Amino acid sequence: MEHCHPSKRSVRNADCATIQIQTRRSIRISPLLLAFGLGLAVVPESASAVAQEQAVTAACEAQSAGGSLFISENCNDPELSKPYVDERKPGTLTDEASGVSVSFTYVNGGFTGTKARFSFYFPPAEKYKGRFFQTTYPTIGVEDAAPGCPEIGTSTCSVVFALSNGAYVVSTNNAGGVPAGGALSAYRTNAAAAKYSRLLAKETYQTSTRPRGYIYGASGGAYQTVGSMENTSGVWDGAVPMVFGVPNAIPNFMASQLLALRVLRDKLPQIADAVAPGGSGDPFAGLSAEQRDTLKEVTRLGFPLKGWWQYATLNGGGFWAVEGAVRAIDPSYMEDFWSKPGYEGSEPSVQAARVRQDTTVKNVGEGNELMLGVEPSKDLLNGDLVIKDGSKAGQSVVITGIEGSKVKVVSASGITAGTAVRLDNSWAVALQYYSRHQVPTLHQYGWDQYVKKDGAPQYPQRSVMIGPILNASSAGSVASGRFHGKMIMAESVLDVSAYPWSADWYRQQAQAALGDLSGSFRLWYMDHADHGPDIAGLTAGVAFEHSAHVADHIVSYFGEVQQALLDLDVWVAKGIPPAQSTNYRIDADDQVQLAPEAELRGGIQPVVTLGVGRTSDALSHPTALVKKGADITFWAKAQTPPSAGKIVKIEWDFEGDAHFTAQPVSIGHEPAFKEVHRFVRPGTYFPVVRVTAQRDGDANTPFGLVQNLASIRVTVR
Repeated sequence: MEHCHPSKRSVRNADCATIQIQTRRSIRISPLLLAFGLGLAVVPESASAVAQEQAVTAACEAQSAGGSLFISENCNDPELSKPYVDERKPGTLTDEASGVSVSFTYVNGGFTGTKARFSFYFPPAEKYKGRFFQTTYPTIGVEDAAPGCPEIGTSTCSVVFALSNGAYVVSTNNAGGVPAGGALSAYRTNAAAAKYSRLLAKETYQTSTRPRGYIYGASGGAYQTVGSMENTSGVWDGAVPMVFGVPNAIPNFMASQLLALRVLRDKLPQIADAVAPGGSGDPFAGLSAEQRDTLKEVTRLGFPLKGWWQYATLNGGGFWAVEGAVRAIDPSYMEDFWSKPGYEGSEPSVQAARVRQDTTVKNVGEGNELMLGVEPSKDLLNGDLVIKDGSKAGQSVVITGIEGSKVKVVSASGITAGTAVRLDNSWAVALQYYSRHQVPTLHQYGWDQYVKKDGAPQYPQRSVMIGPILNASSAGSVASGRFHGKMIMAESVLDVSAYPWSADWYRQQAQAALGDLSGSFRLWYMDHADHGPDIAGLTAGVAFEHSAHVADHIVSYFGEVQQALLDLDVWVAKGIPPAQSTNYRIDADDQVQLAPEAELRGGIQPVVTLGVGRTSDALSHPTALVKKGADITFWAKAQTPPSAGKIVKIEWDFEGDAHFTAQPVSIGHEPAFKEVHRFVRPGTYFPVVRVTAQRDGDANTPFGLVQNLASIRVTVR
């Protein structure tokens, strides 16, 4: 789960946006705005435009002793009760990806006595539809929209989407972000800004109508989104958490991925091939006993088997950034692992993976790259480079990349040519087994494999559970399922960071806490989607950042999230429920299996099949054997679930090189699509067809585009 990639953003950076701002001027804050901070009801002079606000005199309180502060619409957060506005000006933003430009009124301010700040983007009155969208991510420390698209947190494209659809944008700096913002960074700054924005919106649009509000976020932002809905009531009407992870996900999902990468390194190509279209279907074939056990363990913890297509570039995601928290909270674990009975450190194969090697730095390059005097073992990834001399002797930095004799570290500060260093992966290897020693007391069924029939753990357990601590630091509390308002959870079937069963776990928690969820909750799974929001955002810290031919494997979930936000508002404003939850099952290995046909699957993602044959009746076969130079007819069948929209685009990539060509589509029909291709060279190919659906059948809009793909294996002789 990519929880720890700080957003690379700067205030009012215009790298990918055109911003036109008037000269800064002082702002007179109206009595209505002062009312929020003082807890008084004040009728402004323009009483005909803005109705009298309900008096807010009570301070928000925790629901239980020692619990998180519970925020309602009619109480004041005692630390965020004095908002101020120090900037208000017109501006424009252009999303370079879509070419769409929007104009708005920009408002910037904060809360007196804190580091909490906000930015609001109000569309023109003629475009306003009485709602706001607010996105969040825990490590964000700047309140303005980031120029990159897509981007973690508020970005140019999220602002353009919102304003284009009649919603204003609420964005905050999370009081400086986790952990710098402390208790204010999880949901309280977001909540205070959302509440204050309503007062500004009423004044801006001269209306007494309460704006409807929706919060959304991915990964760590999903933690925050869920925490926001569980620790508030009436602040947001609905939420869209994306690629959510169970409370015990960090660091265990990342660590398990690293375990598999080390033990299965030489077998990963054949494992990926076995689960690819037309493969044997048996990823365990040809593995040693240790390798079989490791693949089974990591699969049962939730790593999607088909996610191994990107094995060559997986590295544990943001593990380097969270392992420091484990060391700080559980400092004796490494020594216990290598010395005490019951831990894996006594096993010969694990001992063989331990590396402690002395060398020197030959050269310091750019980007924290070091050339070493030896070629380090691949097992040193996420290990320590311990500095043995110089001003930082005794300190260590984490190794985040290895290429020959060159390593990349988190920071090369204080390291020069000739510096003596030690390469040590004692912590890195020990943490690969950490999930075994972190069986959660709050049942999370991926850990059932580590429990005996009598309920006792198979392995020694640590005295502290790291996952819930990190969950609560991002969200304000550990996820319980007791949320307020409405929620559409968006989860990806091929997520290699936040394992897909996590969303099913939350659905079960919510059902146990709230009962019937038909009027408040949906879970939409997206096939062929991963942890990163969009394949265009390879610099945004997504798991497949350096993978080849990403578009042949992964589709964006941006369009699904956009449609979810719009559907949420219809659900809240008009009582019209959104598409039903996706029909799926969790198999014995904790893998998510989707219903095979669109009508049965539900959700809003189209379903597509691909086959080779002379007529459209050709079934979708995973393999085809063809002759070099012969014309081959490919048939794709695409369907959308009920009320999910229409197919507006179909694209083909026959050579499997991620270069797609579009085929004309007769919108409103869902027939079989035919294309003819000729392979001129022998070999094995994986042709791909990608389809796009849009709720209104609008082929020209950049918003609400929901994709899926299908592939087959073609052997050319």
